[in-house]
Amino acid sequence: MLAAVVRSFTEDLEITEVPVPTPGPHEALVRVEFTGVCHTDLHAARGDWPVQPALPFVPGHEGVGTVVEVGDEVTRVAVGDRVGNAWLASACGECEYCATGWETLCPRQRNSGYSVDGSFAQYMLVDSRYCPLVPPGVDPAAAAPILCAGVTVYKGLKTTDTQPGDWVLVSGVGGLGHLAVQYAVAMGRRVVALDVDDAKLDLALKHGAEVGVNAATVDDPVAQVRDLTGGVHGALVTAVNGVAFPQAVGALRRGGTVSLVGLPPEQFPLDIFTTVLNGLTVRGSIVGTRADMTEALDFFARGKVGPTFTVRPLGAVNEVLDDLTHGRVDGRVVLDLQHT
Repeated sequence: MLAAVVRSFTEDLEITEVPVPTPGPHEALVRVEFTGVCHTDLHAARGDWPVQPALPFVPGHEGVGTVVEVGDEVTRVAVGDRVGNAWLASACGECEYCATGWETLCPRQRNSGYSVDGSFAQYMLVDSRYCPLVPPGVDPAAAAPILCAGVTVYKGLKTTDTQPGDWVLVSGVGGLGHLAVQYAVAMGRRVVALDVDDAKLDLALKHGAEVGVNAATVDDPVAQVRDLTGGVHGALVTAVNGVAFPQAVGALRRGGTVSLVGLPPEQFPLDIFTTVLNGLTVRGSIVGTRADMTEALDFFARGKVGPTFTVRPLGAVNEVLDDLTHGRVDGRVVLDLQHT
């Protein structure tokens, strides 16, 4: 099969032939149709996170395809089913986190496209106990971004502890943020979008945000958000820019919660006095559980959310990663594994 392989953190991915993997007892072999390209794939390929993947490896954790073979112990999926992979490839199922519905915090979890080969290939292996089940009748290319970008922002919005009618700030309207706007609207929240690109703010307005604030052209974007909303009840930071994080905290009203899902390299200052005095909550949120994934896909299948995306062949993967690096992607790019 053809796959995009990372052999060096300083060189382009290599499009090359590799053996088709064989499923283990609980695994399914999936013929990949489409896979989304995430900023995490860029970090994986560059090896710039604190824990680097072991070389060589195949990135990708937004793959959608059809099961073509299953292992001896597989009962959840069958040949012909459409499934996906996800950042959470598997977990131990035994620790305190797995036992209490927090499998995404499992210290022994394995991650698609990072610690196990992912979906930038014509075939991939998935753990049948953890793989997302793609609803029938949906566009598989459109479903791909839901498997990471969608579930990540959906869970992040849940952790803001906001209610219908509350104001939510979505900071960063990229691959994650444009879906966050849609999920927030579908969940009954009022959305103010913050970005540094008018085109991305226009995309947010198209998807249901009530107002957009350009942090690059406004003297005090935090003050403007507060003037427009009275202070937001919750904020979701998807941006990969350290400046966005203190801005989101500053935009909160008393008792508000900010959920952090973006992973920039910088640290950010947190004003302890203001945080304590105003009863603020700052919370990290990492992707979503299998239950969150089912819920996120249900919103998509019912037409409540839909990614803005472009389709490129697998052979364009290095160009796509370069576009991501330089902020030239609107919404999401999905690789077509049927046309390489």
